[in-house]
Amino acid sequence: MKRERVPILEYDPVKTAVITPSGGDLAVPEHCIICFFQDVIDGLREIGSVEEIGHRASEMGKHPVYGATINGARIGVFHPGVGAPLAAGFLDELIAGGGRKFIACGGAGALDKHLTLGHLVVPNAAVRDEGTSYHYLPPSRDVVASPEAVAAIEATLTKHGVPYVVGKTWTTDAIYRETRERVNRRRDEGCLTVEMEAAAFFAVAQFRGVTFGQILYSGDDLTGDEWDSRDWQTQSDVRRRMFELAAEACLLL
Repeated sequence: MKRERVPILEYDPVKTAVITPSGGDLAVPEHCIICFFQDVIDGLREIGSVEEIGHRASEMGKHPVYGATINGARIGVFHPGVGAPLAAGFLDELIAGGGRKFIACGGAGALDKHLTLGHLVVPNAAVRDEGTSYHYLPPSRDVVASPEAVAAIEATLTKHGVPYVVGKTWTTDAIYRETRERVNRRRDEGCLTVEMEAAAFFAVAQFRGVTFGQILYSGDDLTGDEWDSRDWQTQSDVRRRMFELAAEACLLL
């Protein structure tokens, strides 16, 4: 392996590592929803629509893995935490446990002034401005989502008449270093949104040979001179509906 001046560029394609992801005794359904909305998961648990089938663990404690039956099919439901390293690690473990087809639903900052609060975005690619993806794929500026997953999401949203746009997202590790210059640069290269996990998700999926797509909703606004939170985390109806749409799209795969 070539020694690069910058260590993160030293990609090693070897499939085996010192520590191998394991699903343990957890039997993960083939179809899985990666849901960033804890309020949605809590609501589903309260009405008995999901049941805990196991958990993953970190120093923060237990991270439940849920199962649900939707339209007669079994589907897994999991909150991956926040940030690329944690979320990608959990995805790797879900894959080891049997998951093969994934749709994620979450929120993102808007880089396009036309993206009103709650407008849906389907990322077909992500700018790799985080660190995790470089351990799964050779260095490049972008990484793409699974085309079949993007197609399934589009088909589902179109079927239900839900407005959406398809485009690139910017994945960053540092929410407090989204400077005006960097925001403008990402917008100029076509990024519609900014979030913290998509590039890593897409890279892990490619490396492990599974299918992965994502639905984002436009949350806080980064297009003006000052940041506007737009109270984006209060959009409970949008978040619940996104979960339902993600599940339907996932079961098309």
